[in-house]
Amino acid sequence: MKVVAYYRVSTQKQGISKLGIEAQKEAVERMVREMKGTIVAEFIEVESGKNDTRPKLQEALTTSRLHNATMVVAKLDRLSRNAAFLLTLQKSSVRFVCCDLPHANDLTIGIMAIVAQEEARLISLRTKNALEALKARGVKLGSPQPMTSKCMRLGQLAAADARRKYSNLWNEDASQVVLPIFMKCGTLSATAHHLNELGVPTRRGKDWTATSVRRIVSRTNEQERTQ
Repeated sequence: MKVVAYYRVSTQKQGISKLGIEAQKEAVERMVREMKGTIVAEFIEVESGKNDTRPKLQEALTTSRLHNATMVVAKLDRLSRNAAFLLTLQKSSVRFVCCDLPHANDLTIGIMAIVAQEEARLISLRTKNALEALKARGVKLGSPQPMTSKCMRLGQLAAADARRKYSNLWNEDASQVVLPIFMKCGTLSATAHHLNELGVPTRRGKDWTATSVRRIVSRTNEQERTQ
């Protein structure tokens, strides 16, 4: 199997120091060995994941088509955090494999694409709120300032709120996937087994168990009772 490897970091500093790139290379090379493939080209990009017109990414896609190769990335968010872009790429003529989701299918990519986009939005929102909170308290931005206990607390609250929103979003998406399978399989254990066969990961990237399926089913039933 021919493989085109694509690596991306967000900042010039990471690109110069190779911070993050080496870890991505290690993950990709391990995956290629498991696939019994051969890397025919490698592309390294220093660019924000928000930019979907990255030149190196376009080169990697073109090279993949020319060689009829599979593009391999270390993580889904190295391609993009834009759900529409990922879903469009998925339907294109370029095959791609993510090391963090090696057995991903159409269902899995759809869920992860939406979650990746929401995660990016929450990161941006959390940063904006933290900066506004600092400015409201008279902290001058643009130069190093000692972090006060109040600012630290605000940051912790913002991070906790972002995690809570992310968890709620994932649970909503998961319920739409888990419940139909549970209704079909009939038991918690059979549902967990089927989800694992489909390659759908839990929120923490683990395999499903009867207990984790029960949490989704119980949470959904509780929400329906309170509505």
